[in-house]
Order: sequence, then structure tokens, then C-alpha cells
Amino acid sequence: MIDLLSSPLMQRALLAALLVGATAPIIGTYLVQRRLALLGDGIGHIALTGVAAGWLAGSLAGLATPESLALPGAVIVAVLGSVGIEWVRARGRITGDVAMAILFYGGIAGGVLLIKVAGGTSANLMNYLFGSIATVSGTDLMWTAALTGLVLLVGLGLRPLLFAVSHDEEFARASGLPVQLLTSLLAALAALAVTVSMRVVGLLLVSALMIVPVATAQAITRSFARTMTLASVVGAVVSVVGLVLTYWYDLPPGATIVVLAILLYAATTMAQQRRRRPDPSVDPHPDLRDDVRVGEGA
Repeated sequence: MIDLLSSPLMQRALLAALLVGATAPIIGTYLVQRRLALLGDGIGHIALTGVAAGWLAGSLAGLATPESLALPGAVIVAVLGSVGIEWVRARGRITGDVAMAILFYGGIAGGVLLIKVAGGTSANLMNYLFGSIATVSGTDLMWTAALTGLVLLVGLGLRPLLFAVSHDEEFARASGLPVQLLTSLLAALAALAVTVSMRVVGLLLVSALMIVPVATAQAITRSFARTMTLASVVGAVVSVVGLVLTYWYDLPPGATIVVLAILLYAATTMAQQRRRRPDPSVDPHPDLRDDVRVGEGA
């Protein structure tokens, strides 16, 4: 354990995992409330186009490491794409499932096309698809910390308003809230959470880190605020524990973190079901007389 904590590489990786694990479920709580659990997947796909676009921009600028613009490119494209789709969906031009399909297929196709134009190959996108937390640099960590801080500031600071539009959009509109602005802001926060998390679990698995801890928390709590808090704790714990396991064993970090989250969800759900299962030895209707006694009295 001392070797793990003394390694600068693992120090950066652990800090990134802690930040991402605690932040992603906060935005995921809003998405679950809006029944948009798969939105993170769609944003993750379109962020792949942003990665390739940043790579292409770095190549055109003559940078020695064009990959250094991959994260900024992912942030810009993911935010613009998610807000644009939300804006179009809100106006009834397309339905939610069609919007998700556009994000899924357009994101993958755009990423593969642009990375080829940039002079790279599809293999260059693998670290972003499945995560590569072992290669987190000091610059990556600063980006992660800055974006995480922004997501936490807005996501927690505007929680009453964001909860209102997530819980009942029509009621929020009738109450005079700027629904379009708030839903666009929520879409932008989801995009930031996705791009921040891509180094830890990868764009293909990022939605799991946003949603599964929320599902685990919902199995225990009923309050929105408590669900968000517990989901954040669960996300942080599984991210750190998963990363520590990959230090001792040769396992992919992103997949390990997601599997741990799912196993914890399964264990929590089974425990809650067992606790709520009625005891057959207990009379389910203590206020009524037994059938036998009723028959005797008849």
C-alpha cells in the first residue's frame, strides 16, 4: 500500500478517480429523475467526435503532441452537441429516442472519420473508449479538477431549480422557471461529467458510473438529496477501490470500476428485498380474527 501511495502516477490516478467517482453520480441523479439514464451514453459517443476534432486541430496547428487538444475538443463538442440536441428535442422537432440515436451513431462515425483525417487510426481512440487512467498527466488532472469543480458548483448550487425541472418540467414551466435554460444547463453539466470521466472509465462505460451508483442509492434512500449524497459516496468508493485492485492485479481499470458498481448494486438490492420480505410466522392481519375463530362464532 505504501508503494501505491508513493507513486506519483498512482497519486494522480487516485485523485482523478476520487474526483470523477464523486461527481458523475451527482449529474446522474438528475438524469435518472428525468428518465434519461442513457443520455450519458449518447454524450459519450459524441464526445468521441470531439476527441478526434481536438486531435485534428492539434495536427493542423503543428503541435508535437496533437493529442493534447483531445480533452478540450471533447468538452467543446460534447457541450455543444448535448445542448443542441436538448434544444431541438424541447421544440418537438424530434423525439427523445431519435435524439439519442443521432448522438450514438453520429458521434461514433464522426470520431472515426476525423481521426483518419488527422492522420491517426481508430486504435488511437481506444484509450478514450475504454479509459486509460494510468496515463493521466498533471495537465489532465488539472483539467479534471477544474471541470469537476464547475460541475459541483453548478450541480449542487442550483439543485432546487434543477430538481424542479427534472421532477416535473411542466409544473416548473407553469411556476415561471426558465425551463429551457435549466434543461440546457443540465445537458451541459452532463457533457462535462462525461468528458471528465472518460479518462477513468472510458466513453463507452461512463454512463454506468453516472447511473449505477444512483440506482444503488435509490435502493436504500427515498429522498432526492440523500440519494444524490449516497450515490456520490458510492461512486467515489467503487472508483478508488477499483483502481487499487488494478494496481495489484492486471485488470482494466474502467471495466473493474463498473463491475464493482454493478456488484454492489446487486448486493444492495438483494439485501433490501430480503429485509422487506414478510416473516411468514407473523400474522399479516393482526387486527382480524383467525378464520377458524370466525367459523366458530358463525
